[in-house]
Amino acid sequence: MDLQNLTLPNGIRVIHREVSGAVAHCGVFIGAGTRDEGEDEHGIAHFIEHTIFKGTEKRNLFHILNRLENVGADLNAYTSKEETCIHASFLKEYYGRTLELFQDILFHSVFPAKEIEKEKQVVIDEIRSYQDTPSEQILDDFEDLVFTGHPLGKNILGTRKSVGSFTPEHIRRFIGHNYRPERIVIASVGNISFRSLERMMMRYFNQGPGHGKSRTGKPVHKYVPVTRTIPKKIFQVHCVIGAPGYCFTDDRRIPLALLNNMFGGPVLNSRLSLALRERNGLTYHNESSYTAYSDAGIVSIYFGTDPRFYSRALEVVQKELKRIRSEKLSVTQLHTIRKQLVGQLAISRESNLGQMMAIGKSYLLRNRYEPFEAIVKAIENTTAEQLREIANDIFNPSGLSLLSFIPKS
Repeated sequence: MDLQNLTLPNGIRVIHREVSGAVAHCGVFIGAGTRDEGEDEHGIAHFIEHTIFKGTEKRNLFHILNRLENVGADLNAYTSKEETCIHASFLKEYYGRTLELFQDILFHSVFPAKEIEKEKQVVIDEIRSYQDTPSEQILDDFEDLVFTGHPLGKNILGTRKSVGSFTPEHIRRFIGHNYRPERIVIASVGNISFRSLERMMMRYFNQGPGHGKSRTGKPVHKYVPVTRTIPKKIFQVHCVIGAPGYCFTDDRRIPLALLNNMFGGPVLNSRLSLALRERNGLTYHNESSYTAYSDAGIVSIYFGTDPRFYSRALEVVQKELKRIRSEKLSVTQLHTIRKQLVGQLAISRESNLGQMMAIGKSYLLRNRYEPFEAIVKAIENTTAEQLREIANDIFNPSGLSLLSFIPKS
């Protein structure tokens, strides 16, 4: 993959891949998320993602929305534990229009008090919706269990109380500390020459959005396994088992991703799905996920089941974990799971939008992008013995935490 990049005089990094086609994709990635929030700021990174579109010094909400939507573009944003992203997909002739809007939103948003009050109700409604979905809530609560006392464990949305307390001053303070040029990456995939894109970037982004002293991220503390059961007004039992994983820069990240995909990835023939659903009929929904952060990681195994089957389902999961810790994969098994993950990654990277998002996040965390061929090589170099060692490291029974939501009696 041919990538071109530059660093603007103010420190903003720009990465571009020139491709053919009528549709382009561009995103502004800011290294500010939930983990950067202070004690009185829970949920503010996500709240800013909502309110940053509500008005600038020269545009109101409707002018912002219409600027791209009126030419058929798709303007969107997301917040994670470690980054906030504003991105758009648009016809290639609207590069200038898109970048000008991005810089206006990023550098000149005014966060009108009236709009902030309205958006509080929208986010609080989002929180209520999330609390009505225990299969989602338990995964966030499990992260809080593993990263107890650290902002990385907090859910992205915040609480009704914290969101209700936000003011324009809170927002400007968070932006001043965190939306700094050296923490911003702009990724682009589209049919435009790098020279033309560079001129636009110098025109629109060679200024500094931040002010004040930049915060230093709080290091992740030592992990202590926890087992917790919480009664709720639900019908199913929801359960998560897991432990810390490897960080984004760890060489064992890709082997762990391979192991996780085999165990409970998004495929019908994962070991978890075969054991829980196909052979025993114990669950409808089960999955295993691995998330790598800049200096930490987490592996979570989830299933939901009828209360009558909970003990049996837990036994089946523990039995499958014991298998991957003790049994070495055969040559054929290893070959199959390698091909499976390579195929999934190839499909995900076929999309130019997916490439742009992956490029932006990778440069934000590592200041480089791993070519697909390098990832494939790392997968193919992973041995059966290495997978067994990782399984014993991550899924050591004494190091596992367990969180369950059970129906109130």
